[in-house]
Amino acid sequence: MGFAPSVGCFRCFVSLKETSELCSGYKMTTFHLINVDRCFETLDSIFNDNPKVIEAGRVGKAYEAQLQNIMKSQILPLVDEFRQTTNYDTVYESKLQTAADNFIAEASKLPRATGCIPPCGFQTADGHYDCVKCKKDSCNFPLDCPVENRTVEENNPVQMLCDVSFQLPQNTKIMKIWKFAEQVKTRQVELFEEVTVGEDNLYSISSTRTHHQGTYQCEIYSDEISIARIYYYLTVTPHVVTGHSELQEIFELSLLPGGRLHAESPRPSQYLPSRVLIAICFTSLLLLLILSLGTIFLENASGTERTRRNQDL
Repeated sequence: MGFAPSVGCFRCFVSLKETSELCSGYKMTTFHLINVDRCFETLDSIFNDNPKVIEAGRVGKAYEAQLQNIMKSQILPLVDEFRQTTNYDTVYESKLQTAADNFIAEASKLPRATGCIPPCGFQTADGHYDCVKCKKDSCNFPLDCPVENRTVEENNPVQMLCDVSFQLPQNTKIMKIWKFAEQVKTRQVELFEEVTVGEDNLYSISSTRTHHQGTYQCEIYSDEISIARIYYYLTVTPHVVTGHSELQEIFELSLLPGGRLHAESPRPSQYLPSRVLIAICFTSLLLLLILSLGTIFLENASGTERTRRNQDL
């Protein structure tokens, strides 16, 4: 005979001695025999393996004592009632189920875990009491945060922030280790190589190059305990990409069937002279007109003078 329950608030707050006294008079209706092992199985079914009991016991970590009082207030009266007395399994099951229902109702009124900020990180400041582990636990978020995508053009600066939304442990030194996995997008820790260690929140690259492309990981430590791993996937766009694309487009548009090139029709604006050229042309025509008129005037004046002289003779 042995007491080996699986999970649940019952095993966290009710001692083995109290459980043995509770089950000492468990009698099976079918065989009219005392069977303590079957009593333990009934307790597991009603309390330890009951998801509703487990969820009701998931309270803020400051309410562990109140949770224990609720459980004991339901079980200890049954221990006193059943100690050194015999009761059939149907009586046990009925009264234990009532106790479980009362526990669920009362424990569910206690405050839940607060301050857990998704999606990642080992958050202990506002964790919860866990009846599965019988201890205070963190917020149960993964250590690895999702990968954040960043894009920067080559030769431009970029900064990446190593910080979390939840409160970090107080009165302890916080260290941040930056690592890099070149040209891959990944969260596999074995692919990273260490770059720098310190307390700064920012990792900066003053002038990015194509070899800076890849995944950056920042791991936050406190007293050698990993608190979170933050990831950035950096894409570096070369300068030549845009110009090359435009030239390629122009080249493809200029190709005729058969691989022959044609000259692209110039835009209408290409046929129009500039304003300066128009002014020069206009001025030249005006001067030519003036010169022509002057020449005609002089010729007429000379002809008139010759005619007058001939008349005098």
